[in-house]
Amino acid sequence: MKVAVLKGGRGLERQVSLRSGARVEDALGSLGHEVLPIDVGADLVSVLKVERPEAAFVALHGPGGEDGTVQELLEILRIPYTGPGVRACVRSIDKVAAKHELRAAGVPTPDWAAFNALAFRELGAGDALEEIESGLGFPLVVKPAAGGSSLGVRFAADADRVPEALVAAFSYDDRVLLERHVSGREIAVSLIAGIALPAVEARPREEDRFNYEARYEIGRTDYVCPADLGAAEGPVLDAALRTWDALGFDAFGRVDMIVTDDGPQVLEANAIPGLTDTSLLPMAAEAAGMSFERLCERLLELALERGREAPVGSVDAAADRN
Repeated sequence: MKVAVLKGGRGLERQVSLRSGARVEDALGSLGHEVLPIDVGADLVSVLKVERPEAAFVALHGPGGEDGTVQELLEILRIPYTGPGVRACVRSIDKVAAKHELRAAGVPTPDWAAFNALAFRELGAGDALEEIESGLGFPLVVKPAAGGSSLGVRFAADADRVPEALVAAFSYDDRVLLERHVSGREIAVSLIAGIALPAVEARPREEDRFNYEARYEIGRTDYVCPADLGAAEGPVLDAALRTWDALGFDAFGRVDMIVTDDGPQVLEANAIPGLTDTSLLPMAAEAAGMSFERLCERLLELALERGREAPVGSVDAAADRN
């Protein structure tokens, strides 16, 4: 089968995406597929129209690849693709929108406040920081509303640290999220077709807790898989599945949460989680007895199944997803 692997792009997560894509290419090649590597750019549609792959494996992280943009193009071209559909991508890429969906569905998520650069520049949002800080308490986690890999995330232990954290977050997105910090264990639950894989616990060094490099440099973060959840296992799996449903996921995804003494608090969901050698979805799949090659094959199978169930790119299919 001819499979286009979409990777790279021009976003801030380009290097992680290239690593994910290269690993996928090796796996698909070893399975006998004809692999078409595509470093996504302005010629994407023209390349796809000339090459006419039978499926696309989306290994494109962040805006453009994880927000429904490339998925919409693939639907127009009637090319089945891996990962969630447009609806889930649109809902999950924006952490603020996702938290509203989670709260509406009764999924526990830390309290938050959010505003955009326009509100900050022209409407005096900065003058509301005192009320935000009073309502959420310290410490705070300040992060861009969109994006992943801990890019732009800052920990503000007190009011003096908030301005610097806001500047960092605004450098990555024009909307920021200020979130109540909750203490507990960092747990990630990956799901394939709505079935949870073994949970992964991340144990970064304290100084690396919100550090981009710590997520991708071997040795900077310790991982335990399967995580020993004990009595928390039921609530953790329930929170992951309810998040999956609330955001409209299918195919696969990853739900990140903090497990406190009072139960799980969902932070976000990832529509196109990393597939590098330090990424959590492949780690969870391996713990479940699934090799990386088999994981890639399964994700491709799900893409083709969805394509058969509803004609990809048709008006009806697009309406159903949105």
